[in-house]
Amino acid sequence: MYIRGDHAELVVGGRLDVRSAADARTVLHSAVDDGAGDLVLDLSELDSWDATGLGVIMGAHRRAGRCGRRLVLRGVPPQMQRLLVATRLHRILAIEGGIGVETLPRV
Repeated sequence: MYIRGDHAELVVGGRLDVRSAADARTVLHSAVDDGAGDLVLDLSELDSWDATGLGVIMGAHRRAGRCGRRLVLRGVPPQMQRLLVATRLHRILAIEGGIGVETLPRV
C-alpha cells in the first residue's frame, strides 16, 4: 500500500488491508488534522481493501467530520463500489460523481 499527496488530496494505491491499516490510518489522520476544506481520497490506484481497510476509511470520515472537514472519495473502482453499496456506506460517504447503483454489474 502507498499513499502520496498532501492535506488536500491523497492517492491511495495497492492493498488497503490489515497489514497496511496502521500506516494508512496515521497518514490519513495527519492529512485531516493538518488541512482545511475537503480531503479528496483518489482510490483509482487501489487494488483491493478488506474490512479493516474500509474501517480506516470510515475512521478518517468520522475524524474529518469532527474537524469540520469532508472526506470525498474519487475514482472508486467498481468492485469497491459494489462493497460500498452492499454495506450501504455509499449513503454515508461523499463519493465524487456518486455511484450508479443500477449500472453496477451483478455478482
